[in-house]
Amino acid sequence: MRVKFQKGNQRKFLDLVIKRLNCVSLRGILQFGLKISYDCLKNYYTERRLMDKGFFDDLCHLSKINPDDMKIMYLEDNWGRVKGGKIGKK
Repeated sequence: MRVKFQKGNQRKFLDLVIKRLNCVSLRGILQFGLKISYDCLKNYYTERRLMDKGFFDDLCHLSKINPDDMKIMYLEDNWGRVKGGKIGKK
């Protein structure tokens, strides 16, 4: 599943996580043992990709943020396959 934030809120969420974990920068999140590359983390920060639900839950647990307080929407894993298939045929 993927987590979809409102426009601009995914970056605000990651900024809040950085602040609560007392990290210097975005790269500091990786020291907590998360299995994600820095390039993928940058894509989440610039909102090019939607965040994975498992990664979102891990960040909420580490930074003690209640996910129920946030305005988010959960999308199924196959939410973009039809669009991607139509674009790929051209």
